[in-house]
Amino acid sequence: MKLIKLDAIDSTNEFLKRILNDQFVENYTVITAENQTKGKGQMGTVWESEIGKNLIMSVLIKDFLDDISQIFNLNIIVSQTVIQVLQEYKISNLSIKWPNDIMSDTKKIGGILIENSIKNDGTIFSVVGLGLNVNQLHFEHLPRASSLAAISNRFFDKEELLFSIVEGIKKNIQSWQEQSSWMKQKYSDHLFKKRVPMPFQDSKGQKFMGIIQGVSLIGKLQILLENDAIAEFDLKEIQLLY
Repeated sequence: MKLIKLDAIDSTNEFLKRILNDQFVENYTVITAENQTKGKGQMGTVWESEIGKNLIMSVLIKDFLDDISQIFNLNIIVSQTVIQVLQEYKISNLSIKWPNDIMSDTKKIGGILIENSIKNDGTIFSVVGLGLNVNQLHFEHLPRASSLAAISNRFFDKEELLFSIVEGIKKNIQSWQEQSSWMKQKYSDHLFKKRVPMPFQDSKGQKFMGIIQGVSLIGKLQILLENDAIAEFDLKEIQLLY
């Protein structure tokens, strides 16, 4: 694993994508930064972080996905790996707010952004970005955010967490063929507010009640509606209100 440490960068994902365009980059190369000025979340949201307090990283994954229809498999592996690592650190009540927010109780402690590109020869390169709130204690204007330190009343070694997560991703990728059914089930089991009646809002602003059942093979959220039908929603089509 090659590790590139930066003091400050616009986005670790963008930096990794730029060097991919200019040179050969070995699998599992990691970019990490103490400060990220234009960190990205899902659907163009901004990831804000105190300088030096949190884990900001991107890792290159290649030679795993064979087809564009398999992309959500990597989401499962990465989010499930983060859950596994944080469980080892005794972080309580962990869940995944679909598709890739890491929660403890009702507080967001991390977010994952995976960006995929298909090369001319058909190979798929994935840049996996992870922002994990580690040692930050104050979250102004972010009432639903928390950190490992705030939850555990102790500080953590960010680099130790980084190595644990990357090694966990490698291990889970290597065992995917044998463990895919188990990992898909664990992802489903860890879904935030699964089987709990919750309010949602669709892309047209319409609010409705539903119950999360799981995810489809391509990663759409499956929700039981009030008419007993199960509908599937993509990322831009629905928002969980909580």
